[in-house]
Amino acid sequence: MQFDKTRIKKIAVFRALQLGDILCAIPAIRNLRMNFPDAQITYIGLKGSKPLIDRFPDYINKFICFPGYPGLPEQPFNQKEFERFSSEMQGEVFDLLLQMQGNGTIVNKMLRALKPKYLAGFSVDKEEQRQNPLLMPYPNSGHESIRHLQLILFLGLEVFDMAMEFPLYETDVRNFESQSFEVQRPYICLHAGSRASWRQWPPEHFAKIADVCSGLGFQVVLTGTREELELANEVSKKMITQPIVLAGQTDLGTLGILLKRSAGLIANCTGISHIAAALKVPSVIISMDGEPERWAPLDRKLHYAIDWTKNPDYEVVEQAVLKLLSRTAVPEVVS
Repeated sequence: MQFDKTRIKKIAVFRALQLGDILCAIPAIRNLRMNFPDAQITYIGLKGSKPLIDRFPDYINKFICFPGYPGLPEQPFNQKEFERFSSEMQGEVFDLLLQMQGNGTIVNKMLRALKPKYLAGFSVDKEEQRQNPLLMPYPNSGHESIRHLQLILFLGLEVFDMAMEFPLYETDVRNFESQSFEVQRPYICLHAGSRASWRQWPPEHFAKIADVCSGLGFQVVLTGTREELELANEVSKKMITQPIVLAGQTDLGTLGILLKRSAGLIANCTGISHIAAALKVPSVIISMDGEPERWAPLDRKLHYAIDWTKNPDYEVVEQAVLKLLSRTAVPEVVS
């Protein structure tokens, strides 16, 4: 290790990305907390990620909103907001700043300018790695969560466990039960959305597989964000049977309860798949981007991951869904 662990009192984690990206970093952040139980840990991320970060108070003490930066596509760049952010960050004087954004080509220079005592993380620049031995060569293989755990090991710290995590609270149960969603078990969740349209399995396929689930006695619940409501309605219209459309009606907590009580999830390889993995809810995940080894759930006994770029066959997905549903007893289907 190139720093004195006993002198690390203030730590910042930079990962200005979305739901699934954050959940894949939580195992590393949890192990970071276990290595530094008394440190103040700050998470630097997108404004919209604060409700998710707030679910991990045992690991993260403070949230700082990141205003964007040239070359990062997640949000528009605002120079004045960035100057304010940069000034605030320099005033914090972090003992250790962890770059968990990616390979470092865009953000490492920016993070160095924030003047932490130590900057650690990923890099693809050999000269940069030579100058700063706390920068690990970026791994181009393996699951996203494992890559960040490798960083913890690279820094000479211990990894105590590798589990994905999505905590649920009593307030989530109360909020869920107060909504009167009228879902009846057994039910299965279908999530047709994803941030990029090219990563979405066709709505007609989701509709067809939803009717298969309905025919086997499962109520179908279509989930999604407000922005994905139109897509959920499109799936609903293409169905023969009638689903319950809850897109836009759940927050993170109620979505977690909905998933936890379900028979399973059918979804694109997107954020909700990581919630299912963390909650140990069986799933069928269709990977449209050809990276299931990086993003699909690790437990392939509980989850089925289908690489659509290599095997674009609806029947393969249906067979996986039938295997998933066979695990749950259903009432007799009344004709």
